[in-house]
Amino acid sequence: MTTDTKATETRAFEADVSRLLHMMVHSVYSDKDVFLRELISNAADACEKLRFEAVSRPELLGDDPKPRISISADADNKQITVEDNGIGMSRDDMAEALGTIARSGTRAFIERVGTGTEDTQLIGQFGVGFYSAFMVADRVDVISRLAGSDEAWRWSSDGKGSYEIAPAPLEAAPRRGTRVVLHLMDDAVSYTGSYRLEQLAKSQSGHVPVPITLVEKPGAEARDIADGTALWVRPKSEIKPEEYTDFYRSVAGQYDEPAATIHFRAEGRQEYSVLAFVPGSRPFDLFDQDRKGRMKLYVRRVFITDDADLLPRYLRFVRGLVDSADLPLNVSREMIQESPLLASIRKGLTNRVLGDLAKLAENEGEAYAKIWENFGVVLKEGLYEDYERREQLLKLARFHSTTSGEAWRGLADYVAAMKDGQKAIFFMAGDDRARLEASPQLEGFKARGIEVLLLTDPVDSFWVTMAPDFDGKPFKSVTQGVAELSDIPLLDDAKKPDAAATPEVDRFLAFVKSALGDAVSDVKASDRLTESAVCLVAPEHGPDRQFERLMNAAGRLDKAAKPILEINPRHERVLALAGLGDEDQGFKDDAAHLLYDEARVLDGDKPADARAFSERLARLIARGIAKG
Repeated sequence: MTTDTKATETRAFEADVSRLLHMMVHSVYSDKDVFLRELISNAADACEKLRFEAVSRPELLGDDPKPRISISADADNKQITVEDNGIGMSRDDMAEALGTIARSGTRAFIERVGTGTEDTQLIGQFGVGFYSAFMVADRVDVISRLAGSDEAWRWSSDGKGSYEIAPAPLEAAPRRGTRVVLHLMDDAVSYTGSYRLEQLAKSQSGHVPVPITLVEKPGAEARDIADGTALWVRPKSEIKPEEYTDFYRSVAGQYDEPAATIHFRAEGRQEYSVLAFVPGSRPFDLFDQDRKGRMKLYVRRVFITDDADLLPRYLRFVRGLVDSADLPLNVSREMIQESPLLASIRKGLTNRVLGDLAKLAENEGEAYAKIWENFGVVLKEGLYEDYERREQLLKLARFHSTTSGEAWRGLADYVAAMKDGQKAIFFMAGDDRARLEASPQLEGFKARGIEVLLLTDPVDSFWVTMAPDFDGKPFKSVTQGVAELSDIPLLDDAKKPDAAATPEVDRFLAFVKSALGDAVSDVKASDRLTESAVCLVAPEHGPDRQFERLMNAAGRLDKAAKPILEINPRHERVLALAGLGDEDQGFKDDAAHLLYDEARVLDGDKPADARAFSERLARLIARGIAKG
């Protein structure tokens, strides 16, 4: 690589970019129209960045202060040009911006599109929008001049593995900004049609805050096709639903329909406008480890940053922007993050988003259910992160339960349907709903018609430890401590239990406890079992079974609590074992351990000792054969 800044230089794309370009060129995406939206979006960002820099360096604007984007068509030469008068790029900027993919998630993106998924919304989500140009062009030239610089540079590539950067004559470059020239493939020449270009620009990018003009052919006069009026400053009554959708797709980088639109202007101590959207589907970066939001911050329509802490992390799925009238323009981005004004905006915006979701849940249950289906697992993070709004979030929360079927169930409805004598909101946590529904620990609850929430997201085991109650009713795991069922009557058609455990059964339970030793903390007669013989439960105090598993798997648990083995004193197998005499001591010892292993298997675990389990099972089979 040469260090001479005046020399032409050829570089290879990064490996991830090369793979991506191969996919683009070979038409991974069925909708190639997205390329124009991405180029316009990049141009608008460049104009907004210049507006920000010009606050402290007004000389950058020179005699050309108004931002603009121009689209030009040349059908004879099979070219489309997108030009802006924004911040522009230096040589190093070109190598960094056009030779790499900077945003996290690149690997996941490539793996996704590598499966052949034709999903156009993925392009913008991963910061790879510029490369979509190679879906329609067999060569792309980028000529750019950084604002305030006396040098211009040309970047050129055919998208087949390398790119070239060379000096560009100033007379052939924009006075400031960037010009992207697409040399179209034969099957993409139709994009040079003025009607098609205008419709694409209007539908996809008509609401970017920069005016857009169109030059239909070389030598023609430029005409306005978008006035650059920011959508968020217009009255809601004047905005059509399709305009909101177009803007959402532009700002969110997605091609679905927004599930909810939040547009308001706050006035009073702070003035700011908000235009935000809840996506109709999960963004691909929803579970990025940094859990950053994707809200843009403007100050008096000047773009400041897309990395402002405008919403809590559990609302990171919300896409949109905030435009403040009070924040200073000439303050650093780091200081903006620490500004008390921003903290006030963050509080007001968070409350408004949650409030609008609550209204949607109350008035349009079906629409809200789709939002919860997509983002409930993220919203539940707030139940242990945001103590101040925990009650709000609990009202928004929806669950599946033992009585709800496929419908979602709110906590207010659960509490309203609680049985006489029921003092707690019962739940069971695990990673598989079908296994939870078949768990023996639910039998006593089903026999009494008691609804049990089925919590299958990993986050559930954490928030229930932080949310002590709802409407005065504590949360209680059915796998933990005493079942508290004795005060609740059985359903009319439920099988009534026989009398209390016999003395023989009591003696057998004491024998099982002695035989198992330190494997369990206690052996008790169960009032939660109606059909199964055994189950394991956690002690009354401490973590429930699922939370303990998660902590143990994460290496965060020094010592697991010993479970309690509950035995159904009315089960025929237990009664038969309790009736055996001292001459069957060895068999009863095997049976005690097998009952414990049975309970472990029903709880989703393996037998405590696989070899010992096999030997005991073999002896049991041999005894049965001998007596047969």
